[in-house]
Amino acid sequence: MIEGVVLQAVREIGLPSLDVQVQPGSSTLVNIDTIFYTEPEQFTRTVPLLGFAIELQADPVNYTWHYGDGTRATTTKPGKPFPAMDVTHRYRKPADTVRPRVDVTYEVRFRVDDGPWTDLGETLLATGAAVDLEVREAAPVLTRG
Repeated sequence: MIEGVVLQAVREIGLPSLDVQVQPGSSTLVNIDTIFYTEPEQFTRTVPLLGFAIELQADPVNYTWHYGDGTRATTTKPGKPFPAMDVTHRYRKPADTVRPRVDVTYEVRFRVDDGPWTDLGETLLATGAAVDLEVREAAPVLTRG
């Protein structure tokens, strides 16, 4: 019974969405690895429920990367900025704007009045905000040196 009340409370509070970070920046090139990452934080909160102090803790366990071109990938890691290449994507055709985002899946646990931790038994998803990314095409040009 308490799990259902806690689940409802967590849904009402909401878990933090994460911002997608893109490297090299607001534009990238066709057929070049574009780096994606995010910066997760553990979520903790204490809420009063049914006369008890309920401590909540949510940890990110999966990241679903929506690249904005109809493709996606799921990882267990949040990626890292350059020079790491943990999460990358190659766009296959140019686009004025694609809208990549990252959604995060959380596992939640709770405890009542400093008692033992209990897993909520259900994962919860927080949908991230999309950012604008231009995908350009570049052609090599030979010059005399």
